[in-house]
Parts: sequence; structure tokens; C-alpha cells
Amino acid sequence: MNAAPPEGTLPHDFDHTHADVSGGWLRAAVFGAMDGLVTNTALVAGVGGAGVDADTVILSGVAGLVAGAFSMALGEYTSVKTSNEQIDAEVRVERRALHTHPEAEQAELVETFTAMGMSEQTARAAAAEIHLDPDRAVDIHITAELGVNPNEKPSPLVASGSSFVLFSIGAIIPLIPYLLGFASLAAGLAVGGLGLLLAGALAAHFTDQSKLLGAARQLLFGAIAVGATYLVGMLVGVGVS
Repeated sequence: MNAAPPEGTLPHDFDHTHADVSGGWLRAAVFGAMDGLVTNTALVAGVGGAGVDADTVILSGVAGLVAGAFSMALGEYTSVKTSNEQIDAEVRVERRALHTHPEAEQAELVETFTAMGMSEQTARAAAAEIHLDPDRAVDIHITAELGVNPNEKPSPLVASGSSFVLFSIGAIIPLIPYLLGFASLAAGLAVGGLGLLLAGALAAHFTDQSKLLGAARQLLFGAIAVGATYLVGMLVGVGVS
């Protein structure tokens, strides 16, 4: 039998908590790490498959790391910033509608509440109380109509920073054998594959999914990209030799 919760507490205080699912640092970090691993492991495979020396592989890998990290960071910043600005624009539209057609907007909220299961009487009372505060009314309308909370937008700086750091970490992994003096394409690919397994398992941990499945899935996706790039590198190397 479960013990009674402490008096005056809420479930989030003692029973469970929710992760941030607003699309902030975790999505950007996972995307950055995966992209860094796949991109540079495939790049190492392609350049190595062309038969170049170890110094060229390292140069190509470092260049891919720097270019990819900045590209990911700038892309994430722009993407999140644009998404936030779009939400702000919708807030302005909703605020204008509430000012111009307050009765129609309140009736719309009543319909929303009744669709959620409230009785019409309760829905009318709740909508009327909410509309006493214009700012709160805007927030409720935006949340109900768009499915987003305008007060909980992800940070563009956090998203871009997470993406930059995790892409860099992921991208350097397949270069580790070369940086340690082991000029072995097989070693680089093996380390990259291990990184893909670990990254897939870690991502699955955050989403409470099967770590084995997450690791295998990421390795499979990476292997497809690595195999294709290696084949291209090998064909190009044969063509220019």
C-alpha cells in the first residue's frame, strides 16, 4: 500500500518530475552529438578510403569538426530564434483579437473547455474568470490553440551552445586513434562505431527507451552513412590514382 503524500504537497514535489520537452538543450545536444559522430566518422571513412595519408585524414577531420560545429551552432540559434519569434508574432495576433473581439474569443475558450470535458456552466465560469486578466487570457488561448506555452520558450543561446559543444565532442571521437599516433582507418572507424553505440544508448536513457535498441539503431544509421562515404572515397581515389 502506498504511503499517503505529505500534507500540502503536490505530486511534482514528492512523486515525479517531468523533463523539459520544450525543445531546448537536450534536443540540440543529442542532434549535435549524433551529427558530429556520423559526419566525421563518415568523413574519415571517405578520406581514408581514398588512400590518403594520416596527416590528410587529421586535417580533413579537424576541418570538418570546426566547420560542422559552427554550422550546427548557427543553425540551431537561427532555428530556435525564428521559432520563438513566430510564437511572439502569434501572441500579438491573439492579443489583438482579444482586444477587438473579446466576446467571440471568450466563447471560443468556452468551446475549448467543453471539448476537454467541462460542463458548459463550468466552462463559462472558467473562461469568464480567465478573461479578467488579458495577459493570462492570451497565454491560455495560445496554449490551447497552438499547443505551446509562450512563457516557456527554449533559449537560442543554450540550444546553439549545446549543439556546438556536443558536435565537437562527437566529431573528435573518430579522430582519436590518429591524434594518438595510430594511423589506422580501421581503428578510427571502430572508435567512431563505439561512439555511435554510446550516443544511441545515452539518448535512449533520456527518453526511457531501450538502450540496446537505441544503440543498435544509431550504429545502423551511422554504418549506412559511413559505408556510402567510404565507397565514394574509394572510387574517387581509384579514379585519381
